[in-house]
Amino acid sequence: MKKNPLFLLSNKRPVGVYSACTASDLVLEATLEFAEEHNSSVVIEATANQVNQFGGYTGMKPADYREFVYGLADKVGYDKSRIILGGDHLGPLTWTDLNEDEAMKNAVELVYDYVRAGFTKIHLDTSMRVADDSTTEMLSNETIARRSAIMAKASLEAYDELLKENPDAIFPAFIIGSEVPIPGGAQEKEETLAVTSPEDFKETYRVFKETFTEYGVEKVFDAVIGIVVQPGVEFGDEDLFQYNRENAKVLTATLRDEFDNFVFEGHSTDYQTPEHLREMVEDGIAILKVGPALTFALREALFALSHIEDQITTDPSRFIDVLEETMLASPGNWQKHYHGTDAELAIKRKYSYSDRARYYLPTPAVQAAINKLVANLEATPIPMTLLSQYMPYQYRRIKDGKVSNDPLSLIKDYVKLYLDDYQFATHVDELEA
Repeated sequence: MKKNPLFLLSNKRPVGVYSACTASDLVLEATLEFAEEHNSSVVIEATANQVNQFGGYTGMKPADYREFVYGLADKVGYDKSRIILGGDHLGPLTWTDLNEDEAMKNAVELVYDYVRAGFTKIHLDTSMRVADDSTTEMLSNETIARRSAIMAKASLEAYDELLKENPDAIFPAFIIGSEVPIPGGAQEKEETLAVTSPEDFKETYRVFKETFTEYGVEKVFDAVIGIVVQPGVEFGDEDLFQYNRENAKVLTATLRDEFDNFVFEGHSTDYQTPEHLREMVEDGIAILKVGPALTFALREALFALSHIEDQITTDPSRFIDVLEETMLASPGNWQKHYHGTDAELAIKRKYSYSDRARYYLPTPAVQAAINKLVANLEATPIPMTLLSQYMPYQYRRIKDGKVSNDPLSLIKDYVKLYLDDYQFATHVDELEA
């Protein structure tokens, strides 16, 4: 049976992996192309609210997402066997309005479907309150671990079923813990950011180990390669906390000195500098999650091309306006995240780090505008002078013969700018060496 390369992480320091958490086809194409160009494996993850047994907000179940990603891999010529598919925040996240029995029934089915579909990186996250939990007390480690152990048992059952179909199926690597806000970044403005204490980290580890042993799922605990901690990085709609290794040194020293076969997983690493990302990997935060920054880059590229389109076509797509109109008509995906005056909200809807605009890109009206934008710029040559104005980095890469002057190539190359930071930080191409 092929070894899950993620199990090599702790022995390959300071080598890490970045995980692209997105369901955007253009971002995923760019990610797969980038991995091919750098001869590396690639981790691609879906969150529980994006993809679940009921379809999530993408309309895809885990097996559907797998085929979606594999289809894109075939399109760009990337070896599917090098794709590590992950499920992020798997637990009762999407069903916190239900009581524990119902919420956990859904969570068990969720993780079963992910493992059964062949996902090999599984984040068990039961850290959120459900309807019949206390609203005044924090969830105990014991409750969180117990719920995760129940999901771990379902994971083993799903893997056994998968083996009947595919005897070479790779056993998943597991992640536990959650010291970060819900997927997508912080919802409220934060003044300070507390780093996870070594004591909290070690207590979480201890309780999970004891509970998984009690529930007879030691095999899953033995496959836990990392724990989610808060190393001091986060972003909100306009806030950004950069990594400060001095602030995290006690936590990371604990990992280095006491947990040789273990790594940390860093969520919300979007918008960190390449140097800070590299420091995180060097300090044992070897799994770097990135999502909104990639669709933020996609949105920036589309805005730039829309400005170019306005100047060279007589029937423009109005992409920027269509996006704004769609967000105003259906505010559910941004309203609780963005705060301020009408003028401030207008800026945030377009330019926020949280990139709530990403939820609207697949809608029929916005997708039609994107398609028209691309078609217009495929039909009319894009002047280099306008590229110099609106996409100066791509302008230089076209001159150097590194990218084609067509809209889709320009969009994907723009996204790869962000992936470059993670390649620099992780040296993921060395993971299998």
